[in-house]
Amino acid sequence: MPNHRSGAGDPARTLRLLWGRPDEGPRRGPRQGRSPDDIVTAAVDLADAEGLDAVTMRAVAQAVGVAPMSLYTYVPGKAELLDLMLDHCYARMPRPDRSAEPWRTRVAALARDNRELFHAHPWAAEVSTSRPPLGPGLMAKYEYELRAFDGTGLDDVRRDAALTYVLDFVRAAARTAAEVRAAQQQDTWSDEQWWAANAPLLAQVLDERRYPTAVRVGAAAGAAQNAAYRPDHAYEFGLARVLDGLGVLIDGTRTD
Repeated sequence: MPNHRSGAGDPARTLRLLWGRPDEGPRRGPRQGRSPDDIVTAAVDLADAEGLDAVTMRAVAQAVGVAPMSLYTYVPGKAELLDLMLDHCYARMPRPDRSAEPWRTRVAALARDNRELFHAHPWAAEVSTSRPPLGPGLMAKYEYELRAFDGTGLDDVRRDAALTYVLDFVRAAARTAAEVRAAQQQDTWSDEQWWAANAPLLAQVLDERRYPTAVRVGAAAGAAQNAAYRPDHAYEFGLARVLDGLGVLIDGTRTD
């Protein structure tokens, strides 16, 4: 399970920060010399380079050149900062007009956009968003992505569920792909080298008579992918099945 989650900070202060509304009452602490966007951008850059655990208030303060304690005049803490970081990334996602395209093309495109988001910001896939940061970036993203299902006949509840279904698939695929990339970066052997080096032993222990289906299918898949697992292949295959499943639902809705 993710170690980080959105919506964990002070809700009132977080919403004010997300929507650019100043805190009520007099401000305490030193005069601000940087903008809130400077802080969020620095935190995102740090997370992109080193992961979320590297994003501490002290590290972000150092990145923007302010004293650690003065950072709290911009944002109450890391929980609120995480919501700002997510919304910052959401706000910068592409939103071209795809209204003339078929629904499958629109949904495939929104899946691709989210996959690219997670590739650029791998840490975002690690954050539980069951309590989402309701900032302008998220709301613009949600509004845009819901429209991918225009003309499908889905009611509001099913439209929301269909979008969640697609995004959950993309998030899961992105997390697995990130794990593969991390393993490849840490390993001194390529997949091809590992399999070649272990082939003699595997030939002895993987008895075709005992595991006939596993050996046959594993060999075929490995030969086709040149590896035991390929994130791109898994994503493309899975997305096609997601769209097929939605197609059954949508076709059934249109004939009801």
